[in-house]
Amino acid sequence: MRQISLLTAAVFVTSLGTAHHLQAQQITPDKQYVDQVKTLADQPAVKKAFQIFIDLEPQTKQDHLTLTEIPSPPFKESVRAKKYAAMLKEAGADSVWIDEVSNVIAKRKGRSGKKTVVVESHLDTVFPEGTDVKVKPHGDTLYAPGIGDDTRGLTAILAVLKGMEKASIETDADVLFVGAVGEEGLGDLRGVKHLLRPGSPKVDSYIAVDGDGISSIVHRGLGSHRYRVTFKGPGGHSYGSFGIVNPHSAAGKAIYYFTTAADKATRQGVKTTYSVSVMGGGTSVNAIPYESWMEIDMRSESPEKLNEVDQLLQTAIQRALKEENTIKRQGPDLTVDVKKIGDRPSGKTEATAPIVQRAVAITKYFNAEPQLDVASTNANTPIALGIPAITIGSGGIGGGEHALNEWWLNDKGYLGMQRILLVLLAEAGLNKGGKK
Repeated sequence: MRQISLLTAAVFVTSLGTAHHLQAQQITPDKQYVDQVKTLADQPAVKKAFQIFIDLEPQTKQDHLTLTEIPSPPFKESVRAKKYAAMLKEAGADSVWIDEVSNVIAKRKGRSGKKTVVVESHLDTVFPEGTDVKVKPHGDTLYAPGIGDDTRGLTAILAVLKGMEKASIETDADVLFVGAVGEEGLGDLRGVKHLLRPGSPKVDSYIAVDGDGISSIVHRGLGSHRYRVTFKGPGGHSYGSFGIVNPHSAAGKAIYYFTTAADKATRQGVKTTYSVSVMGGGTSVNAIPYESWMEIDMRSESPEKLNEVDQLLQTAIQRALKEENTIKRQGPDLTVDVKKIGDRPSGKTEATAPIVQRAVAITKYFNAEPQLDVASTNANTPIALGIPAITIGSGGIGGGEHALNEWWLNDKGYLGMQRILLVLLAEAGLNKGGKK
């Protein structure tokens, strides 16, 4: 995520890929939250932690390099998870464990423990096995795949834990520092979905840290449905078997019917998108294919609009299937397999909610201009479940996310940790007596 100015806000959108910046939507926080933030920031222990983040910069950089150079491809985050768990334990967490799906969870007990606040970054990157993840410095800028998204986030919340320990800060609520798996692509937010699965311990607030800067506040989850659709037939010679069902013909009809209907449905209301993104099938120019497959992506922050477009796809598929079978001259019927390969929930934490108001007030405290955003992040899941949740950046500036030349620059990066700490304390409550 990007922050600090209109320029960095624009970089933020690029970093997420899935983000849509809200036409400079800004908000003035209620005075009670401005006062709360000033009171928090004036506490001696908090001031001490702020300085500790600055003093820790050399170690924070080394932690950043160490984690970046541990490959963490989709569905294979376990090596990085083990190292991150060890780092959280060394930083002073009361207990650390790795759950069934390889999420790293570090618990720091609060005075009462009546509430639980999560601060989380994701362990996975988009890069496959074999990618060179060695960090290459160019002047003050660090280049490496995954160095920003989201290794910087992992490093930032690790530094926040260290700062809280060294400054003897105690919260009222329990705090879970989480390194989650499966945020990217077909990971489909699986780590957070598992963390917040039915029957799991209650979470009262959720702070995701993804991207950089200190301006953006994602409070609206951009949901998505993704499908792999495969039409299947017997296949055969283009001349000798002519008249059998043709999967490509059915796929083409399905695309036409879907995009025609979806175009009409998405021209008004909340921005909703759709894309037939990947296609394949067939063996030769003189062979009727035995299968035709495609992958479709649709997105909206409105669950209702997302479901509407989804239904248009299902209707188009069945219409195309029926028509292709109707015109066949010989052979068995065409079949279709519709597999959902992605389901990211959508929704929003209202701009008037305390967690958003506090984040806005805190951003202004740092003389940055808060920008309310919509994006697809790990906060989607708690937002959809009604848990107050936002995603904020981790400080500094960067770019090239999801590209081999991804970069990050430590431009007052400590401000990211200071901001995360204040949001965390505003949600978890600060015990002014300090940690015993």
